[in-house]
Amino acid sequence: MRSSPRAWRQPLSVPATGPAAATEGGRAFFQERLAIWAKVGFLLTFSFFVLENLVPLLSLEPFPGATVQLLHVTVVVIWGATWFALQWGPFPRPLLSAIDAGIVLVGCPISVLYTVLHDPVQYYTYLPALIVFIGSVGRAIFVPSTALRTFGVSLGIAAAVHVVAAGFRPALDIPQWLPVDEMRIWALVFSSAAVVLATVASRVIYGLRQEIRKAQQLGQYTLGEKLGEGGMGMVYRARHAMLRRPTAIKLLPPEKAGENSVERFEQEVQLTALLSHPNTVAIFDYGRTRDGIFYYAMEYLEGVNLQDLVREHGPQPPARVVHILRQVCGSLREAHESGLVHRDIKPANVILCERGGDADVAKVVDFGLVKDLDQADGMTQADALTGTPGYLAPEAIRGAEADARSDLYAVGAVGYYLLAGRNVFDGATLVEICSEHLHSTPVPPSERLGRGLPPKIEGVILSCLEKDPDRRPQSARDLISRLLECDDVDPWTQDQARAWWADRSRTLRGSGATREPGAEGIASLSVDVEERAMPLEAGKPKAT
Repeated sequence: MRSSPRAWRQPLSVPATGPAAATEGGRAFFQERLAIWAKVGFLLTFSFFVLENLVPLLSLEPFPGATVQLLHVTVVVIWGATWFALQWGPFPRPLLSAIDAGIVLVGCPISVLYTVLHDPVQYYTYLPALIVFIGSVGRAIFVPSTALRTFGVSLGIAAAVHVVAAGFRPALDIPQWLPVDEMRIWALVFSSAAVVLATVASRVIYGLRQEIRKAQQLGQYTLGEKLGEGGMGMVYRARHAMLRRPTAIKLLPPEKAGENSVERFEQEVQLTALLSHPNTVAIFDYGRTRDGIFYYAMEYLEGVNLQDLVREHGPQPPARVVHILRQVCGSLREAHESGLVHRDIKPANVILCERGGDADVAKVVDFGLVKDLDQADGMTQADALTGTPGYLAPEAIRGAEADARSDLYAVGAVGYYLLAGRNVFDGATLVEICSEHLHSTPVPPSERLGRGLPPKIEGVILSCLEKDPDRRPQSARDLISRLLECDDVDPWTQDQARAWWADRSRTLRGSGATREPGAEGIASLSVDVEERAMPLEAGKPKAT
């Protein structure tokens, strides 16, 4: 069944899964621009055909011969048929590339041939350079192409035009007064200039298109500065065209859009959008550009992630640690009770910010490794280690099924990091870190810190770090209850929180710092089990 005209121009109607979907927008745009170029070629050649027959009719001069007319009609048909064909169903990218080169490498020489046969003098004047110019520069303007490809195609046009016309030169009746050699040289010079001009134009236009990708309109959102970059894509600050609210846009470029990446990216936004807890980052929108870039819009969080918090300010007061962990557990409680496991809780994925007049509001972000417990997860290999090494539960390292208690192990590791200013286990290699999580008993945070800590909060943290999941808190709701029972820890008040944020603002203004929170920090890893013994410096696992 034949598809309707221009249906291929609707990139959002293409199923947004798999690597084909990731490049469909770019392919559709290429076909659209090639169709416009074919339309321009058709209009030009058809207009010249009309003029070529209209002028003799008005001036009573002889009409072009049958051979010239046939060649001219052939060129018009080539351009017109190409334009018409490109209006229908999607063409594969290799075929579009062949049409792109073929239409000019065939059409331009034939255009020179029928004109030379009609008026031989034109070969030695302006004709070859003019057709090379129209063919090469016109293509560079309308068809998206790299400079190298444009140079190759334009050089091919120039060579074909001059070779075809030169082959008929001996049979032509050339007037004796024409400076043949000089005009031939100038024709070659101008043709070479056209090739260079087309290459430069293509490089400029192609480069601008790459820059526009970073600051283009994504639906109702306009991109601003880059906030960060991780294995699952780049994050930019953005603004909604109508609402004017600050927004963060996460992009998955086509070069990163393998089948697993696209499916994970879609799963991330779809599952995160189901959550509405105030301590979970809110998702506003989702879509795909015509260039094949997947994106979703979420609330913009201006603050500091926990990794940077400890790196810049050192270990945190126990009262603040309890305050933060309760909020993280609140976010996880909703996720777990909805059948979702985050699987990548770590300091870099929790951002502290000010929201609704409250300071120290924790937001859990980056659900890129989230798993729906109610559905099979076909995107994670059975022999793969998924997560961040310093925060992986022992059962996740062994390859067992991750559940809510695995997230709570990571919460305990985050709490340990906040209290002690160091990870639970440090190792030189990935295998050392994993071995510590599997077999070593954590040193209490107070010993690592060198001073006493309230026993109850320290006990809660260490209970989360039990090797056996059955000995940990069994749910986020259970962990919240245990944190509330830490009566040896004074409450963290809003006055304390606001004072800290006011001091931070003064420090940033004084230093002139403008750093924004992003996706920096410890990378999330997806590691093949057979490569776990590899030193981190020798062969780093692939980040996801």
